Amino acid sequence: MYQPTTRVLTVLELLQSQGRVSGPELAQRLEVDVRTARRYITMLQDLGIPVEAERGRYGGYRLRPGFKLPPLMFTDEEALAVTLGLLLARRMGMTATAPASEGALAKIERVLPDGLREQVQAIQQVLAMSVSPSDAASTELLTTLSVAAHRGKPVRLRYAAREGAVTERVLNPYGVAFYAPRWYVAGWCHLRQDLRLFRLDRIAEIAPAAGSFVPPRNFDSLAFVAESLASMPGAWQVEILLHVPLDVAQSVITRSNGTLTADERGTLFRCTSDNLKWLARTLVRLELPLTVLSPPELKTILRDLAIEVARMAGE
Repeated sequence: MYQPTTRVLTVLELLQSQGRVSGPELAQRLEVDVRTARRYITMLQDLGIPVEAERGRYGGYRLRPGFKLPPLMFTDEEALAVTLGLLLARRMGMTATAPASEGALAKIERVLPDGLREQVQAIQQVLAMSVSPSDAASTELLTTLSVAAHRGKPVRLRYAAREGAVTERVLNPYGVAFYAPRWYVAGWCHLRQDLRLFRLDRIAEIAPAAGSFVPPRNFDSLAFVAESLASMPGAWQVEILLHVPLDVAQSVITRSNGTLTADERGTLFRCTSDNLKWLARTLVRLELPLTVLSPPELKTILRDLAIEVARMAGE
C-alpha cells in the first residue's frame, strides 16, 4: 500500500532530481489532488527540509539552492522498477544502451543490502522478455528528440523516405513513441507545413535548429502514430478476434500493439501493419486462441507458417 510517508519521500526525490516541480505536476505524479500535494510539501518543511515556493503562473516548488541530501536507499519496489526498466531498455533496440545498462545495474547492486541485491540478481538471470523491435533506436537519437520536445526546440533532420529519397527538413518534435515493432517521432514538419510521422531508423542525421515552439496541449504521440499508420498507403488493416476476455487480452497485449475492444465473442484486436510476416510470428507467440478476421493475406501467411513448423517437426 502506498503510504503518505512514501509519498512525502517521493516528493523529496522529485525535487532533488528535477530542481523545480509545479503543484499540478506534483499532484499528477503522486495521483492526488493539488491540496494534498501541498500538504506533503508542508510536511517536508516541518521536517526542516528547505522547500521554497515560487508564485506566479509558472511557479512551483524547489529545494533551496545549494541544499544537498545524502543518497536515499532504494525500497524493494523501487529497485525492482529500476531493474525492469534497464532490462527493458536493453530489449527495446537501443543500440548504445547495453554498456550503460550493465554499468547502472552494477552500481545499483553495489549499494543494495544483501537480501535486496539477491532479488535484483535473480530478476536479471531469470526474467525473459519477448520485446524485440525490428529497428534499433540509438540512445543518442532518443535523448536528442526527447529533450528537444521537452524544451520546445526544433531539430534539423536528414530523412530517408520509403522510396529512398533523402530530404532535409526542420521538425518541431512533439513526442517519441514505440509502436511495435518500430520507434517513431511525431511533430510539425516545416517542409510539408503539416503534422507528420517519422521512423527513427530512417533518420540519417539530426542537429539543433534555430527557434522555439509550443506543442499542442495534451498531444497523444501514441494515438497519432496509430492513426497515421492506419491511413498510410500500403499499411494493412488488421482485425483479429481473440477468444479470451478483455482483461486477459490486456495482460499480454499493450497499447503500443493496437486497440482492444470487448466483444460478445471475446476481444477484438485491431492494428495496422506493414509487415504481415512479423505480425504472424508475433500472434503465434501470444499463445492465445484467435481467429483472423482480416486481411485474408494474414490468414495465408499463418497457414504457411503452420505448414513450415509442421514440416520441421516431422523432420
